[in-house]
Amino acid sequence: MDFGLGGKVAIVTGGSRGIGKGIALALAEEGCHLSLCARTAAPLQAAAEECRAKNVKALALPLDVTNADQPNQIVQRTIDRLGGVDILINNVGGNRRGAFEATIDEDWESIVSINLMTHVRMSRAVIPHMRKQGGGVILFISSIFGRESGGPNLSIYNTTKSALISLAKIMAVELAKDKIRVNSIAPGSIRFPGGSWDKRCLEDPEGMKQFVAREMPLGRFGTVEEVANVAVFLCSERASLMTGACVNVDGCQSRSLI
Repeated sequence: MDFGLGGKVAIVTGGSRGIGKGIALALAEEGCHLSLCARTAAPLQAAAEECRAKNVKALALPLDVTNADQPNQIVQRTIDRLGGVDILINNVGGNRRGAFEATIDEDWESIVSINLMTHVRMSRAVIPHMRKQGGGVILFISSIFGRESGGPNLSIYNTTKSALISLAKIMAVELAKDKIRVNSIAPGSIRFPGGSWDKRCLEDPEGMKQFVAREMPLGRFGTVEEVANVAVFLCSERASLMTGACVNVDGCQSRSLI
């Protein structure tokens, strides 16, 4: 199936590892040029090299998107080097666990900054360029815990991931007239080398075996590639009527009916 992404330009935040890198590589497979940003230069350069090996252009921008001035720089440098921006993958994120009463303002400010405000600023920076060129796609990587309770110690994470889904919906309504589609993906528990689930599996294999049996109807963790495949579809014209949607990629792990 031709997704029509050849020659398009995508920005991927948090593009050096995990889901962000997986989406970048999947877009590169479809001929999409990439602008990757993350804090750490070495893995970011390695990810860009992997994209270039697929015969596309790939920028590596080692910037911190939590700094308020960085999103505009990322967008402008992408336009200067690659000629435009057709797709924005808002992927960067983090977490701080802890009982709600034990959290302090700095905990909230830190995670709200990386999980929400980076996406707000990146989207604001890219919208004028997408509007000028006649359209585009913005995709938020949320979580199934943005759609339902994730259990104790996740008050900050759940709040910010829920906010992304809500933000995407409102943006979709407002930007429909500009032919800018906005959607979100809610991954379940995704295992990849160096990720949090991978670390837990290595530290407590028996406990994770029980977790999978209890929580994962398919009997396994999800993969980065499975999330990336859905992202590619949502970024393509094959999903031309999809905007304002939140798509679970979780192997039926979640229990929400919506």
